[in-house]
Amino acid sequence: MSSAEKKIAKIEIDRELCIGAATCVALAPGVFALDKENKAYVFDANGADAEAIRLAAESCPTKAISLFDEAGNRMYPHP
Repeated sequence: MSSAEKKIAKIEIDRELCIGAATCVALAPGVFALDKENKAYVFDANGADAEAIRLAAESCPTKAISLFDEAGNRMYPHP
């Protein structure tokens, strides 16, 4: 099974890396939002399909968003 076919089981955001660019919010507004510090957070991990979540993670200019499969393996960014 390729990483494109694996289910995204966990989304993590590194707040130290997040610069509040908000591309994740623009691409997956049902999943990501910005808090009062202008940092992204996940408010509903099921708020968009896997493709939208992957595109949002890939759009992050600082690679602050990490995606993990059900086995806990990092899917993005690639190790």
